[in-house]
Amino acid sequence: MYKEHSVFNTPPDDAVLWRYTDFTKFVSLLEKSALFFARADKLGDPFEGTFSRANKTLRPILYADTIPEMTLRGWVEFMRNLRRFTLISCWHESSHESAAMWRLYSRETDGIAIKTKFGSFNKSFTSNKDIYIGKVSYVDYESYFIPEGDVFSTFLHKRQSFNHEREVRAIAQTIPSKDGKIDLSRTKDIVGSGDYYEVDLSLLVQEVVVAPYADSWFLELIESVAARYNLEAPVVRSILADNPTWG
Repeated sequence: MYKEHSVFNTPPDDAVLWRYTDFTKFVSLLEKSALFFARADKLGDPFEGTFSRANKTLRPILYADTIPEMTLRGWVEFMRNLRRFTLISCWHESSHESAAMWRLYSRETDGIAIKTKFGSFNKSFTSNKDIYIGKVSYVDYESYFIPEGDVFSTFLHKRQSFNHEREVRAIAQTIPSKDGKIDLSRTKDIVGSGDYYEVDLSLLVQEVVVAPYADSWFLELIESVAARYNLEAPVVRSILADNPTWG
């Protein structure tokens, strides 16, 4: 279930969210009535979940009289390992479609985009696991100090080179324990590349947008698949496929 947290900057309920994806992942969502969350260390960005250079530089000054260096090293190692147990679903916040997002995260000929609003998105989770949702901040990793002391902030910051993503993240953590204590050495508790969390599809999917250059048969296929799973959301073609106006 969705749970609020003080370090998460949440969009307003009417903010429009998009998930650009491919046909197989769309069918998987419908088949399982569950949304896939990928492991943070499998998202493809080596900086995912890391601290900035400013963090490393300022720690000796900020914690000189309060936290021993050995404790700091242990905290950094803990956060490094935490990436394996932090699962993320990435969404794009925008009032309109993005041609760049079609090219980067789907395909312009046979991809789809799931469209929803934040107020419905956060209510759609039916899993009993805690799900936290918030915007990503894009910062300079040379000079910006990423907040420390919590287990989420490093996953809510990315380098400025990614600011075109305008990302909103749903995050779940599956931190293993042994004898009542956190134990990140327990590799058997690591899911493969991620895990699924159950959702109410009627809330999650408010519109299905078909790629701008998809053939008519692909649009008909998506309509057929949506009907087979009793998905009531409309299936529409991308507005990027509209013809230009000359006068």
